[in-house]
Amino acid sequence: MFSQQKSFEENHVTGKLYIVPTPIGNLEDITFRALRVLKEVDVIAAEDTRQTKKLLNHFEIATPVVSYHEHNKMTSGKKIMEWLLEGKQIALVSDAGIPAISDPGYELVVDAIRANCIVIPLPGANAALTALIASGLPTEHFYFFGFLNRNKKEKRKQLESLVHIRDTMIFYEAPHRLKETLEMMYEVLGNRRAVLSRELTKRFEEFIRGDIESILQWTKENEIRGEFCVLVEGTREESQSKEEWWQNFSLIEHVDYYINEKQLTSKEAIKQTARDRNMTKREVYQEYHGK
Repeated sequence: MFSQQKSFEENHVTGKLYIVPTPIGNLEDITFRALRVLKEVDVIAAEDTRQTKKLLNHFEIATPVVSYHEHNKMTSGKKIMEWLLEGKQIALVSDAGIPAISDPGYELVVDAIRANCIVIPLPGANAALTALIASGLPTEHFYFFGFLNRNKKEKRKQLESLVHIRDTMIFYEAPHRLKETLEMMYEVLGNRRAVLSRELTKRFEEFIRGDIESILQWTKENEIRGEFCVLVEGTREESQSKEEWWQNFSLIEHVDYYINEKQLTSKEAIKQTARDRNMTKREVYQEYHGK
């Protein structure tokens, strides 16, 4: 259903739901705006009230806090919706980072939108993007997956569905499942470049860069602690579908792709392009060097 939201419209009948990111480690990463909103709203809906109260106490914020997490989101969500319809201002927070990203919040946002409540997102800390920009893997395009299924059979199916993804993939993983997940990634995806990040923005922030095989060896030789962000490079194999991956490339762009992206020599790139297009190497050479 079509709708148009003017986030700061005055005299709106219903209340406002603020989606407020919190620090993923270093408390200095919270924004001035987030602190102001947390002080001004009527209620804060938190994934873990104890964790959120530590943050609020640090910044001397006395706003009431209610629980909203994966196991009570149906009952708690109804109460929060009642408050919104009464005109109250609610802030939604998770334990760390942006709510609704691998954390509770999506259903509440959907319900608020359906009820014509104003939903206002605040920018802030996010583990996936923080890890990505320091990973050394391509950042122009990326595929965020979050947590893989805990069931081994389902996890394998999920990884198999990602085999042909060409962009950097980002996962979250718990320490006690990290080794198993990396082993399955090695089996299904092959030995690609990968990066682990842990304790982001904290004193013991750490990045482990290499390939899946070398990182897997690291897990066998070191104590695995903390939540991990796992980044894996996309496939280097081109799609074998009927609709060829290079069909929108000119011949020159096709050759340049192999040179620039696959690090082939000019001779190798021309040979591969000729094979792709069912042409002779001479034909490709003449057209390419005649540019």
